[in-house]
Amino acid sequence: MLVLLAGIFVVHIATVIMLFVSTIANVWMVGSYNFGTISTGLWLLCNKTCTQLPVSSQDEASLKAVQAFMILSIIFSVVALVLFIIQLFTLEKGKRFYMTGAVMLVCWMCILIAVSIYTARFTGTMAYSTNPHHGYCFILAWICFCFSFIIGILYLVLRKK
Repeated sequence: MLVLLAGIFVVHIATVIMLFVSTIANVWMVGSYNFGTISTGLWLLCNKTCTQLPVSSQDEASLKAVQAFMILSIIFSVVALVLFIIQLFTLEKGKRFYMTGAVMLVCWMCILIAVSIYTARFTGTMAYSTNPHHGYCFILAWICFCFSFIIGILYLVLRKK
């Protein structure tokens, strides 16, 4: 049981770190242009230097929603980690980690909403670029989506013995 708890804890910490990286780094879409590669994230457009991300007025609300839901997913994931640690030491034997699982599933839902909006609105459209494709941050966000769902379900099922 201790090995299972340690494994879940390590995967949860890895998920939090990957969420931070995928939100902060600017490699959600990558493409090529005349002088090299260009990448865009949730915040900046980067080639050799980074500048403000040019977004049309009709896509601005979508980008703000993606930014907000990714930040919310980080917050909920950290809260779930703190709740897990608190419940690990205060929960009675035989009880389940319901609160931790519920918060982690809210994190999962925030990631789902953010990545779905990004996929629907920004995939394949990249300014000043040819042959755009997804970068590692987009892939990390989907991996975090999977991990947060698995962790949330495990917390709901897991009993403290």
